[in-house]
Amino acid sequence: MSFLFAAALIGSGLLAGTLFGVAVGVVPAFAAVPAGEYVRIHRVVGAGFDRVMPFIVIATSAGDLIVAPAVGGPARVLLLAAVVLQAGVAATSQLGNVPINRRVRSLPAGPLPDGWADPRSAWRRWHLLRTSFALAALTAHALAALSLIHPALEGSLS
Repeated sequence: MSFLFAAALIGSGLLAGTLFGVAVGVVPAFAAVPAGEYVRIHRVVGAGFDRVMPFIVIATSAGDLIVAPAVGGPARVLLLAAVVLQAGVAATSQLGNVPINRRVRSLPAGPLPDGWADPRSAWRRWHLLRTSFALAALTAHALAALSLIHPALEGSLS
């Protein structure tokens, strides 16, 4: 179980770190370029994330669900909270960011059509929400790890 817990903690860190990196690096870059350039960059940047991030969320949550029953006290509650928070990442992605990504990718090559509604501010809001969920899940994982490493902390975490 220790290996699986470590893998889930690493997955949570990858998720939160990636989303945080996008929030502080990619989102400002999207905002700084003209709309046509944004569409081109969005297509390139998004392709890699779309293949990896869902797997990380699912694998991390599955690990948490397997480990949680084997641990007691606050660690169990924290791991289950992490699962809920990671579900928040997935739901926000699927209901907010992914539909925008699909609309951006479906645009024909060349100039943007007349009346095109720029989705960058909406995409940013959705992204910051899922980043918040991911950071909260990572915090839950870290606190769960602390409660397992230092059982004396158990009372202060509950």
